[in-house]
Amino acid sequence: MKRTLIIFAAIVLSYAGLNAQNVKFTASAPSTVYLETPFQMVFSVNASAKDLHTPDFQQFFEVLAGPFESRSSSYEMVNGKTSSSVDLSYTYTLMPNKTGTYKIPPASITVDGKKVVSNGLTIKVLPADKASQSQNQNKGNSRQNNTASAATHISNDNIFIRTSVSKTNVYEQEAIMVTYKLYTLLDVLQFTDMKFPDFNGFLKQEIEQPQNKQLSFENYNGRNYGTVVLYQVLLFPQRTGEIEIGRANFTATIRIQNKAQLRSIFDDFFDSYTNVSKNLTAPGSKITVSTLPAGKPASFTGSVGKFNLTSSISSANVKANDAVTIKVVISGTGNMKLMKNPEIKFPDIFEVYDPKTENKFSTNSAGVSGTKTIEYMFIPRHSGTYEIPSAELSYFDLQDKTYKIMRTPVYKLNVAKGEGAEPAVVGNYTNKEDVKQLAKDIRYIYTDKIKLTDEETPLFGTFLFWMMFLIPLTIGAILYVYFRKQLKENANIRLMKTKKANKVAQKRLKLAQKFLNVGKKDEFYDEVMKSVWTYLSDKLSIPVAELNKENIQSKMSSNGIGDDLIKEFTDILNVCEFARYAPNSGQQEMGNLFEETADAIGKMEEHFRKK
Repeated sequence: MKRTLIIFAAIVLSYAGLNAQNVKFTASAPSTVYLETPFQMVFSVNASAKDLHTPDFQQFFEVLAGPFESRSSSYEMVNGKTSSSVDLSYTYTLMPNKTGTYKIPPASITVDGKKVVSNGLTIKVLPADKASQSQNQNKGNSRQNNTASAATHISNDNIFIRTSVSKTNVYEQEAIMVTYKLYTLLDVLQFTDMKFPDFNGFLKQEIEQPQNKQLSFENYNGRNYGTVVLYQVLLFPQRTGEIEIGRANFTATIRIQNKAQLRSIFDDFFDSYTNVSKNLTAPGSKITVSTLPAGKPASFTGSVGKFNLTSSISSANVKANDAVTIKVVISGTGNMKLMKNPEIKFPDIFEVYDPKTENKFSTNSAGVSGTKTIEYMFIPRHSGTYEIPSAELSYFDLQDKTYKIMRTPVYKLNVAKGEGAEPAVVGNYTNKEDVKQLAKDIRYIYTDKIKLTDEETPLFGTFLFWMMFLIPLTIGAILYVYFRKQLKENANIRLMKTKKANKVAQKRLKLAQKFLNVGKKDEFYDEVMKSVWTYLSDKLSIPVAELNKENIQSKMSSNGIGDDLIKEFTDILNVCEFARYAPNSGQQEMGNLFEETADAIGKMEEHFRKK
């Protein structure tokens, strides 16, 4: 018997030691409480413990009672294995004596001679609800149980939506945060038919909201409401003057408890509820947009915010035909998605590739923050020392209210002779990237004896003579005219952009199609929208700083484009702006939009070909 008791004690102690290694000591309390309304704070530990030390929360709360200690133990044997557990809790009843948000430091307790620390807490204390001061107050963070008759009339004081605008006086391209927030004392089941304004005059960037929205609590006009953000959007004004943001409309389904007279004791257990629909309207607002000050640098393209630029070169000492990369990193906050890449003027002898761009952005109330990384890769084909001039990028600083210019350093590149002979090159002046190796210098020399014969018929004045003379002359004249035309077009950057607009748009549409095939919804709509904006900007010669729907519609109309095609492009942009966040936007809708976009661009190209 004695041996059995020793074995049992050893088993119990071993499992107790195991539990001590997995001790959990937690503090819990409501995240939101009300002034002069009692609530409970509980400290729990899953092991035998002693010497509880709580933080000094008495400076925020009055201790009404506690700590009340509660202990429970359990033993379990499964398949010959014994386990034990101990749960110990300390409960305080507290009452807030002032409003505010308070951070409660961790508590500590001793388990098997070792100090264990709990988590900290953040508790928000709201004023007492004026409408319920004469009624029984709720405990903890539970909302006031607001019930009404199952009628279709619901007071606007019990549920409404507020529109919050971060700024009402801004500059062009300065970010504005618009928030639609629900305030409710009722049980809202769902929202349907949410209709937001068109935000005409703005470029917009929606801010993604969590799928599972949690109510928080806020005191507004003396009432404690459950609140949740329904929709947030970041707006960038595209024109000056006063721009009006229209009203938003919502339909809410609300569950209301019927307060009929009780007919039996079971009515308390089986409450009757009615679902009621209520139309809610969020008010609009007016934004005053000021023109950017005079003195814009030549490199200014509409960037507004606060930015920084750094750059680096992969190597300043290379061999001919080695690839070299210049990396430019732009960081900051503002309208970063509209920021153009800085232009680096490489020596014509370099073979230059299209830059690779990587964006890492996040959206907040100040605008779009993050980094934009551009990699310029080029290949020097000949040895020598070359200078890569500085690239310039400018922006309007909202803090200092001045224009700032950022520049990359001037890079000196030392190119040593590569392996083998350097290729002979010919440049196509229409595109400095097209550099081709024609041949080696002299490949063979004929060393055998040459047999000479007399020419009986003189060549001069013959048909062959004149053909040999006229054909090269004609070809030379054609090439002269062609290259002059190409050089003239290259000098006219705007014309080149117009001619290449369709090609650039098709590249973006191919990328959008890839996103479509793999079901990447957000990336698809973003790429389609970029392809349309870029195409219209290049085709219609509209600077990015002036790019908005109104200017596009006006420019298309002045170019003789019909209203139907103008509406097609406008509808595509509207769909791109809203569809990414529409719950019913599926693969079929994305495919239809892709076809509509390609068709609209095709119609535009056909129109300009006929001109």
